[in-house]
Amino acid sequence: MPVPLLEIIYKDDQLVAINKPHGLLVHRSPIAKDVDVFAVQLLRNQLGTKVWPAHRLDRKTAGVLLFALDPETNTELHQLFAQRKVKKTYRAIVRGYTDDEGIINRELKNHESGEYQSALTTYRTLARAEIPLPHGPHQTSRYSLMELEPHTGRRHQLRRHLAGIDHPIIGDRPHGCNKQNRLWKNTFGFTHMLLHAAELRLPHPVSREELIIRAEEQDVFRRGREVLGMV
Repeated sequence: MPVPLLEIIYKDDQLVAINKPHGLLVHRSPIAKDVDVFAVQLLRNQLGTKVWPAHRLDRKTAGVLLFALDPETNTELHQLFAQRKVKKTYRAIVRGYTDDEGIINRELKNHESGEYQSALTTYRTLARAEIPLPHGPHQTSRYSLMELEPHTGRRHQLRRHLAGIDHPIIGDRPHGCNKQNRLWKNTFGFTHMLLHAAELRLPHPVSREELIIRAEEQDVFRRGREVLGMV
Protein backbone atom coordinates (compact mmCIF):
# COMPACT_ATOMS: atom_id res chain seq x y z
CA MET A 1 0.00 0.00 0.00
CA PRO A 2 1.58 3.34 -1.05
CA VAL A 3 2.45 5.85 1.67
CA PRO A 4 0.40 9.06 1.24
CA LEU A 5 2.42 12.17 0.41
CA LEU A 6 2.75 14.87 3.01
CA GLU A 7 1.19 18.23 2.13
CA ILE A 8 4.02 20.70 1.50
CA ILE A 9 2.82 24.25 2.20
CA TYR A 10 6.13 26.11 1.81
CA LYS A 11 9.54 25.38 0.29
CA ASP A 12 12.67 27.29 -0.69
CA ASP A 13 16.38 26.47 -0.77
CA GLN A 14 16.71 26.45 3.03
CA LEU A 15 13.27 25.58 4.42
CA VAL A 16 10.32 23.30 3.91
CA ALA A 17 7.05 23.23 5.85
CA ILE A 18 4.28 20.66 5.86
CA ASN A 19 0.72 20.52 7.12
CA LYS A 20 1.27 17.65 9.55
CA PRO A 21 -1.72 15.33 9.89
CA HIS A 22 -3.24 14.34 13.22
CA GLY A 23 -1.64 11.26 14.74
CA LEU A 24 1.77 11.52 13.03
CA LEU A 25 4.88 11.64 15.21
CA VAL A 26 7.56 14.15 14.24
CA HIS A 27 10.40 11.71 14.93
CA ARG A 28 11.16 8.49 16.80
CA SER A 29 10.20 8.64 20.47
CA PRO A 30 10.85 6.32 23.43
CA ILE A 31 7.20 6.74 24.45
CA ALA A 32 5.99 5.29 21.13
CA LYS A 33 8.38 2.43 20.45
CA ASP A 34 5.78 0.54 18.39
CA VAL A 35 5.57 3.33 15.77
CA ASP A 36 7.88 3.14 12.75
CA VAL A 37 6.52 5.96 10.57
CA PHE A 38 7.53 9.54 11.32
CA ALA A 39 7.23 12.94 9.67
CA VAL A 40 11.02 13.26 9.37
CA GLN A 41 11.30 9.90 7.60
CA LEU A 42 8.31 10.50 5.30
CA LEU A 43 9.47 13.96 4.25
CA ARG A 44 13.05 12.78 3.71
CA ASN A 45 11.81 10.01 1.43
CA GLN A 46 9.40 12.34 -0.35
CA LEU A 47 12.05 14.98 -1.10
CA GLY A 48 15.00 12.63 -1.50
CA THR A 49 17.13 14.65 0.90
CA LYS A 50 17.84 14.93 4.62
CA VAL A 51 15.65 17.26 6.70
CA TRP A 52 15.93 18.67 10.22
CA PRO A 53 12.78 19.48 12.27
CA ALA A 54 12.97 23.04 13.61
CA HIS A 55 10.43 22.52 16.40
CA ARG A 56 7.98 19.98 17.76
CA LEU A 57 4.29 19.34 17.40
CA ASP A 58 2.47 16.84 19.56
CA ARG A 59 1.51 13.64 17.82
CA LYS A 60 -2.16 14.58 18.27
CA THR A 61 -1.74 18.12 16.92
CA ALA A 62 -2.05 18.90 13.21
CA GLY A 63 -0.75 21.90 11.28
CA VAL A 64 2.40 23.84 10.40
CA LEU A 65 5.61 21.89 10.96
CA LEU A 66 8.85 23.52 9.79
CA PHE A 67 12.08 21.81 8.71
CA ALA A 68 15.54 22.99 7.71
CA LEU A 69 17.23 21.60 4.60
CA ASP A 70 20.81 22.02 5.81
CA PRO A 71 22.64 22.01 9.17
CA GLU A 72 23.44 25.74 9.13
CA THR A 73 19.79 26.71 8.64
CA ASN A 74 18.83 24.21 11.33
CA THR A 75 21.13 25.98 13.81
CA GLU A 76 19.69 29.39 12.82
CA LEU A 77 16.11 28.19 13.24
CA HIS A 78 16.72 26.71 16.66
CA GLN A 79 18.23 30.01 17.75
CA LEU A 80 15.17 31.90 16.50
CA PHE A 81 12.86 29.60 18.47
CA ALA A 82 15.06 29.81 21.57
CA GLN A 83 15.09 33.62 21.34
CA ARG A 84 11.29 33.63 20.98
CA LYS A 85 11.43 35.34 17.60
CA VAL A 86 8.94 32.89 16.13
CA LYS A 87 5.24 33.66 16.60
CA LYS A 88 3.05 30.55 16.73
CA THR A 89 -0.72 30.70 16.33
CA TYR A 90 -3.04 27.78 17.06
CA ARG A 91 -6.77 27.11 16.98
CA ALA A 92 -8.62 24.84 19.39
CA ILE A 93 -12.16 23.71 20.08
CA VAL A 94 -12.73 23.56 23.83
CA ARG A 95 -15.42 22.83 26.38
CA GLY A 96 -17.49 25.74 27.64
CA TYR A 97 -17.75 29.44 26.83
CA THR A 98 -14.38 31.17 27.04
CA ASP A 99 -13.80 34.89 27.65
CA ASP A 100 -13.49 37.15 24.61
CA GLU A 101 -9.76 37.33 25.23
CA GLY A 102 -7.35 36.61 28.01
CA ILE A 103 -3.89 35.77 29.33
CA ILE A 104 -2.93 32.51 31.01
CA ASN A 105 0.20 33.05 33.07
CA ARG A 106 0.70 29.82 35.00
CA GLU A 107 3.89 27.95 35.74
CA LEU A 108 4.07 24.39 34.46
CA LYS A 109 6.00 21.53 35.97
CA ASN A 110 8.84 20.09 33.93
CA HIS A 111 8.22 16.34 33.94
CA GLU A 112 11.94 15.55 33.67
CA SER A 113 13.44 17.92 36.25
CA GLY A 114 10.39 18.32 38.47
CA GLU A 115 10.93 22.08 38.51
CA TYR A 116 8.23 24.62 37.72
CA GLN A 117 8.83 26.85 34.70
CA SER A 118 7.19 30.09 33.63
CA ALA A 119 4.56 29.65 30.90
CA LEU A 120 2.50 32.32 29.15
CA THR A 121 -0.35 31.96 26.67
CA THR A 122 -2.63 34.63 25.21
CA TYR A 123 -5.94 33.88 23.52
CA ARG A 124 -9.07 35.25 21.95
CA THR A 125 -12.40 33.60 21.26
CA LEU A 126 -13.41 33.31 17.60
CA ALA A 127 -16.84 31.69 18.03
CA ARG A 128 -19.13 30.01 20.56
CA ALA A 129 -21.80 27.37 20.14
CA GLU A 130 -24.46 25.67 22.22
CA ILE A 131 -25.79 22.41 20.80
CA PRO A 132 -28.61 20.05 21.91
CA LEU A 133 -26.24 17.43 23.28
CA PRO A 134 -27.20 16.28 26.79
CA HIS A 135 -24.30 16.00 29.20
CA GLY A 136 -24.70 15.16 32.89
CA PRO A 137 -27.51 17.28 34.37
CA HIS A 138 -27.50 19.62 31.33
CA GLN A 139 -29.66 19.20 28.24
CA THR A 140 -27.23 21.15 26.06
CA SER A 141 -23.45 21.49 25.72
CA ARG A 142 -21.40 24.64 25.16
CA TYR A 143 -18.15 25.00 23.25
CA SER A 144 -15.76 27.68 22.04
CA LEU A 145 -13.41 28.06 19.09
CA MET A 146 -10.22 29.74 20.29
CA GLU A 147 -7.15 31.32 18.75
CA LEU A 148 -4.08 30.80 20.93
CA GLU A 149 -0.55 32.15 21.01
CA PRO A 150 1.99 30.43 23.28
CA HIS A 151 4.75 32.87 24.24
CA THR A 152 6.80 30.10 25.83
CA GLY A 153 7.41 26.57 24.59
CA ARG A 154 6.65 24.25 27.47
CA ARG A 155 5.66 20.65 26.88
CA HIS A 156 1.91 20.37 26.19
CA GLN A 157 1.62 24.04 27.20
CA LEU A 158 -1.67 24.84 25.46
CA ARG A 159 -3.28 21.58 26.53
CA ARG A 160 -2.27 22.04 30.17
CA HIS A 161 -3.09 25.75 30.28
CA LEU A 162 -6.58 25.27 28.85
CA ALA A 163 -7.29 22.37 31.19
CA GLY A 164 -6.09 24.60 34.03
CA ILE A 165 -8.75 27.24 33.29
CA ASP A 166 -11.45 24.54 32.99
CA HIS A 167 -11.74 24.75 29.18
CA PRO A 168 -10.04 21.53 28.06
CA ILE A 169 -9.50 20.80 24.38
CA ILE A 170 -11.94 18.29 22.94
CA GLY A 171 -10.19 14.96 22.37
CA ASP A 172 -7.23 15.74 24.62
CA ARG A 173 -5.95 12.77 26.57
CA PRO A 174 -4.74 12.84 29.32
CA HIS A 175 -5.14 16.56 30.05
CA GLY A 176 -8.71 16.94 28.83
CA CYS A 177 -12.14 15.91 30.07
CA ASN A 178 -12.68 12.16 29.78
CA LYS A 179 -16.46 12.54 29.89
CA GLN A 180 -16.47 15.03 27.00
CA ASN A 181 -14.02 12.92 25.03
CA ARG A 182 -16.26 9.86 25.40
CA LEU A 183 -19.30 11.95 24.50
CA TRP A 184 -17.72 13.15 21.26
CA LYS A 185 -16.41 9.70 20.41
CA ASN A 186 -19.72 7.95 21.03
CA THR A 187 -21.91 10.66 19.46
CA PHE A 188 -19.82 11.92 16.55
CA GLY A 189 -17.09 9.29 16.15
CA PHE A 190 -14.25 11.68 17.07
CA THR A 191 -11.00 10.13 18.26
CA HIS A 192 -8.59 12.99 17.46
CA MET A 193 -7.74 16.10 19.46
CA LEU A 194 -9.13 19.35 18.07
CA LEU A 195 -5.94 21.42 18.12
CA HIS A 196 -4.50 22.94 14.93
CA ALA A 197 -1.18 24.77 14.44
CA ALA A 198 -2.45 27.42 12.08
CA GLU A 199 0.47 29.78 11.47
CA LEU A 200 4.17 30.50 11.98
CA ARG A 201 5.70 33.98 11.63
CA LEU A 202 9.46 34.36 11.73
CA PRO A 203 12.38 36.21 10.16
CA HIS A 204 13.74 34.09 7.32
CA PRO A 205 17.09 32.68 8.50
CA VAL A 206 18.85 33.92 5.33
CA SER A 207 16.98 36.96 3.96
CA ARG A 208 15.72 38.11 7.40
CA GLU A 209 12.45 39.16 5.75
CA GLU A 210 9.28 38.20 7.61
CA LEU A 211 8.06 34.78 6.59
CA ILE A 212 4.43 33.79 7.21
CA ILE A 213 3.50 30.13 6.80
CA ARG A 214 -0.14 29.09 7.16
CA ALA A 215 -1.75 25.65 7.19
CA GLU A 216 -5.41 25.10 6.37
CA GLU A 217 -7.47 23.21 8.92
CA GLN A 218 -7.65 19.52 8.14
CA ASP A 219 -10.77 17.38 7.75
CA VAL A 220 -10.93 16.39 11.43
CA PHE A 221 -10.92 20.00 12.62
CA ARG A 222 -13.31 21.19 9.89
CA ARG A 223 -15.74 18.44 10.86
CA GLY A 224 -15.57 19.61 14.48
CA ARG A 225 -16.56 23.07 13.29
CA GLU A 226 -19.43 21.59 11.28
CA VAL A 227 -20.75 19.67 14.30
CA LEU A 228 -20.92 23.00 16.16
CA GLY A 229 -22.20 25.07 13.24
CA MET A 230 -18.97 27.12 13.19
CA VAL A 231 -18.44 27.08 9.42
